Formats: sequence, C-alpha cells, structure tokens
Amino acid sequence: MFERPHKQMLTRRIEGESRKFIQVLYGPRQVGKTTLVTQFARQTALPVHYVSTDGVISPGGTWISQQWEVARMQVAGTTKNEAVLVIDEIQKIENWSETVKKEWDKDSRNGFPLKVVLLGSSRLMIQKGLTESLTGRYESIYVGHWTYPEIREAFGLTAEQFVWYGSYPGSMGLIDQEERWKSYILDAMIEPGISKDILLLTRVDKPALLKRLFEIGCLYSGQILSYTKIMGQLADAGNTTTLAHYLHLLDTSGMLKGIEKYSSGILRQRSSSPKFQVHNTAFISAQQGLLFPDAKSQVPYWGRRVESAIGAHLLAWSFQEDFQLYYWRHRNDEVDFVIASHDRAIGIEVKSGASERTSGMAAFQQKFIPYKLIMVGSQGIPWQEFLMINPMHLFM
Repeated sequence: MFERPHKQMLTRRIEGESRKFIQVLYGPRQVGKTTLVTQFARQTALPVHYVSTDGVISPGGTWISQQWEVARMQVAGTTKNEAVLVIDEIQKIENWSETVKKEWDKDSRNGFPLKVVLLGSSRLMIQKGLTESLTGRYESIYVGHWTYPEIREAFGLTAEQFVWYGSYPGSMGLIDQEERWKSYILDAMIEPGISKDILLLTRVDKPALLKRLFEIGCLYSGQILSYTKIMGQLADAGNTTTLAHYLHLLDTSGMLKGIEKYSSGILRQRSSSPKFQVHNTAFISAQQGLLFPDAKSQVPYWGRRVESAIGAHLLAWSFQEDFQLYYWRHRNDEVDFVIASHDRAIGIEVKSGASERTSGMAAFQQKFIPYKLIMVGSQGIPWQEFLMINPMHLFM
C-alpha cells in the first residue's frame, strides 16, 4: 500500500514523543489527509477517536468538548495510558481554536496524556485559528497536491499523463474514461473547492466574479496578465484590490496562484502583475474541450501545458520545502520561474516548444547573479526528468 511521507512524520510525532503539541494537518481537499490519518489509526497501538464535522448539524464549541471527553475516556485502562483524538474538517466550526485551546490547556494543567490531531482543508481558516489562539501549542504538517514521483509510484502514470490528468488520487481510476474524469474534477474538486472551501467560510461579495477569475486563471495558466488586462476579461470586475483578494483566496484553497515577480524589493513584488499558475493541472484539462491524444499533438498548446505542469511541480514543493516561487520579466526579457531560498536564487527556463525566447536568462544573470540557471526541456534537463526532482536539491 502506497503511503505518503507525511504519514511517517505524523506517526513519529505522535508515537515517538510524549504529549507536546497539537498536530495540525492541512492542505487542499481530496489530497489524502483523511487517508493518512486512517493509515495511522490502523497501524498504531494507541486508541484513536476519529470524528468529522461533515454531516454534523451546526457543530460548535460544545460539540468539540463532547468529542474531547469521549477521547479522554479511552485513555483509561490502556497499557500506554495514552489515546489520540482526531477532528477532521475543523475549520467548519466557528471559533474552533478557542475551544481547542481551552481543552488542551485543561489537559496540560492536569497532566492528562491525550494527544490531538486536527485536519482542515482551508489553509486560510486553519492558519488564522492557529495564530490567533494556539500559538506555541501546535506543529503543522502541510499535505499538498501529489508530486509526479508519488503519482507514478502509486498509479503508474507517465509524465505526459501527469501533465494532462494532474495529481488527484481519487480521479486516477477514471482516466480511461475521460468524460467521466472531467465530470469528476468539475463536480468533486472545482465546485466544492469554491463553494465549500471559500464561499461558505469567507465573505465574498461577488461569488460569480471569483468563479470567473478561476476560469480565466486556468485558461491563462503560465501567462502573465496585469490586473487591468484581467479586468478587461471580466464583467463586473470591481477593482484591482478585489481581484487580488479573490486570487489570494483561490491560492489558499489550493486552486490557483498569482505568482509574483522576482525583485530585490518586497513592495515591488507585491505590486507586480501576477503570473497565473494552477496548483493542479487537472483544473485546466477538465475545462477543455480537447481530449488527451489531441492535446499532445498540438505542439504550441502542449508546450504551454508542460510549462504549467512544471509550475505546479515547483508550487507543490515550495510548500513542503519552504522556498519561494516567482517569475521574472523586464521589457522583452523573461524567465519562466525563479525559486529563492535564503539569499540564493535559481532561474528556471522551460523550453518545450511553446516559445523560442532566449534572452531572458542572460539578462537575469547580469542583473541578479543567481546561484544557478537551469534550462528545462530542449537544450537542458528533459522536462520528464525535472518532474522527478525535488527542486530544493538544486540549491546543493
């Protein structure tokens, strides 16, 4: 049975240590957070009380306290005098962090050995609760979109299939029936990702605008658009502040990011035109009329899709390895991606048939003196091989 590395980390933290911190697993929906906990629960010798807010009518702080009490009862009589409480989709409970803090501090004062794991699919709501109430009481494990090595090991996909079908494990059984696969991504990933992970948890004054922004972002994934140009593509677009806020919400839900321009000044980065980048290439394919064999045969189009897959690859690893992802452009010079860690930057250019630009790398080298310059595709590392690399290893 395939297991992601996050499971070993969770097991090590819970079983290998005395009660120290609340463990928080968070990340996009349907990437396997619940599966990780289920795998842990099957293999651990500790009693586990697992509950989810899904299907619970109006769960609140009292409900959390009740589940906490059930888990406390499981500690009595165990040989290790320990138990684990798991609460899934915790962000759906208003002011959840206040109740968790109250119960955790109560156990801490009493020396009670209950261990706690919280799961959530809204990065924005989870981080808000952690910073407001639980500072110093938690460790977090970000569980993001699957990388190509994980998808290949678990399901045997080729690199080309990964570019088109993305990395949702629950969709892999449908790729031989592409219309069913597209419906699954639209109905089980995109629609609830917007309606449940954003609209139900955050105030959005123009939900239709947010949905349309996501569609435009998928269409132009891998391309740089000013907010003025984006507004020209949208009806009732409001202002640039609204668009930037909605793009941030889409990013925190693991759907669409606006990559910022690399610059030596933080303020200049934040005021730059965003480069659209999907977190998972399945979002693009599911909204296209093309089928996989036809897409591969269209060279310029396929080249853009490969670049988006490289961007999604870098984005997924940036959360795991804590490096920053940018692009760079000055006049006619452009570098597709820049990854930065501490005081080092690496420029990455993707040459897959979509573009014949050659001047960007030299201009970037002259301006910033980067740690490395990497060419992916023709004249460089084959893009299929690059998808197998942990980008953090490039800094070695």
